[in-house]
Amino acid sequence: MSSNWVKDISDMQDKFGVHEWVLDPANKDKLKDFLVFRLDFLEEEFEETVLAYANKDPEEIVDGLIDICVIAIGTLLAFGVDAEQAWDAVHKANMSKESGVKPERPNPLGLPDLLKPEGWKNPSHKGNHGNLTNNI
Repeated sequence: MSSNWVKDISDMQDKFGVHEWVLDPANKDKLKDFLVFRLDFLEEEFEETVLAYANKDPEEIVDGLIDICVIAIGTLLAFGVDAEQAWDAVHKANMSKESGVKPERPNPLGLPDLLKPEGWKNPSHKGNHGNLTNNI
């Protein structure tokens, strides 16, 4: 069992020619459409996962949640974003939050919200946008 999802997804993209397609200069003008396709794909998987919940189907809930991860990480990789670096930046920022209650968001379960303490800084992805900047 692999513990490196990013590598697994990169290997899958290599196998099916995603990296090659994205890097092909002939497809440069299609990258905006490719990003929209990937975002629509995420939405489709999310909707299927919500439907699986409504149908009380744990098999499809698990499958849908993993598919969402695969598509999201795969999209970052396809556009040349260092997904591990981005993950680390978000994780570091999240870990610097504090436990508390967010009054503007109902939380009937009583689990703590992650609150941004004074001086908290958003994660920075500066220099790690891959070729997204040119394709949005």
